[in-house]
Amino acid sequence: MRSRNGTGVRRDPVRTKSQILEAAIAEFAGEGLSGARIARIAQRAGTNVRMIYHYFGNKEDLYVAVLDAVYQNIRGEERKLNLQALDPVTGMERLIDFTFTYFATHPEFISLLNNENLHGGRYLARSNLVPNLTPTLDTAIRDLLARGEESGAFRPGVDPVQLYVSMVSLSYLHRSNIHTLSAMYRKDLGDPAWLEARRAHMHDMLMGYLLAQDSSKSSKPCPASRPTEPAG
Repeated sequence: MRSRNGTGVRRDPVRTKSQILEAAIAEFAGEGLSGARIARIAQRAGTNVRMIYHYFGNKEDLYVAVLDAVYQNIRGEERKLNLQALDPVTGMERLIDFTFTYFATHPEFISLLNNENLHGGRYLARSNLVPNLTPTLDTAIRDLLARGEESGAFRPGVDPVQLYVSMVSLSYLHRSNIHTLSAMYRKDLGDPAWLEARRAHMHDMLMGYLLAQDSSKSSKPCPASRPTEPAG
């Protein structure tokens, strides 16, 4: 049920919290935790400071909620890929392309990751949500690898965590360090043609590593997806 605020206007708690989170994502991404101001978040969200404290407790708790929100978003988008319904080669290519595109189109995610790493990850460690989101992705990657190995398409013994860290690294570094790398090479790493070449380079590196040397094996029928145990 909607309640009334001090002006007599009915308040929608779900909408208000969503607007606060959206404003907080922009503020923390732009200013970092120390530079962010609750008053600016309230102004961006079209609400007041009191409502932010009411819904989120304090500035640090709001920051943790922002981390939860951005991780929940990327994990949710990954689930939409429906990787278990795809053959392993197509599924892995789809995940590689998605990861590259996601980092390219979500600069706020990169800024928040950079900021949280400056804090040693201690605020993300307070999240009860993010660790519970990770096994879904891990299980999907393990399933693709297992089916690809069984069919002969993928080389055996690929570590799923190493693979995903490589995938993120190849999608992330040229974005997080775009200004310094551009200055160092006197080249615009934000140029669309360069970025498309980067996408192709990432695909070739990862798939070149994954695919079995006997390319004829990749034409074998791939087994259907089967349930796997979530990572511990």
